[in-house]
Amino acid sequence: MSKVYTVAVVVGSLRKESINRKVALALAELAPANLKLNIVEIGDLPLYNEDIDGDSPPAAYSTFRQQVSSSDAVLFVTPEYNRSVPAPLKNAIDVGSRPYGQSAWSGKPGAIISVSPGAIGGFGANHHLRQSLVFLDVWCMQQPEAYLGGAGSVFDEAGKVSEKTKPFLQAFIDAYAKWVEKQHA
Repeated sequence: MSKVYTVAVVVGSLRKESINRKVALALAELAPANLKLNIVEIGDLPLYNEDIDGDSPPAAYSTFRQQVSSSDAVLFVTPEYNRSVPAPLKNAIDVGSRPYGQSAWSGKPGAIISVSPGAIGGFGANHHLRQSLVFLDVWCMQQPEAYLGGAGSVFDEAGKVSEKTKPFLQAFIDAYAKWVEKQHA
């Protein structure tokens, strides 16, 4: 059996019943055996402020950084707000990147799936996030790109991934598993 890689999953939406969270959970169910996906919560992170990030940073900062740094890879599932990422996601990126020179993100294989009820599937958020990940030295999977538009129809009445969407999510998570394995080889 191959190594099992732990994946820190960062969901950009804070709503408990968000479509993005549901997609993250669906990806965890569809993931091949070599990936273990764990959602890392971002809702309790205070806004990043260097003044409170000294010798005794907030416990939420320390916990978040530890969860990301101890993972083998990162996966972002995000909606699009005003053609960019939601503020809590940007804050989480900033918290994880500090203190300067000790980024929890650095050197991790990553991927992004943007999920939106709109037709273009969060294209703007996806690409804004990629810009940050380049600077943070996250090795972001280039293909397949994952934009999930029309997100209102992703789940059926029973709350399961629709048969129309399941192959798309399966292809994405399978490609990501190969990407993670390749980057750790």
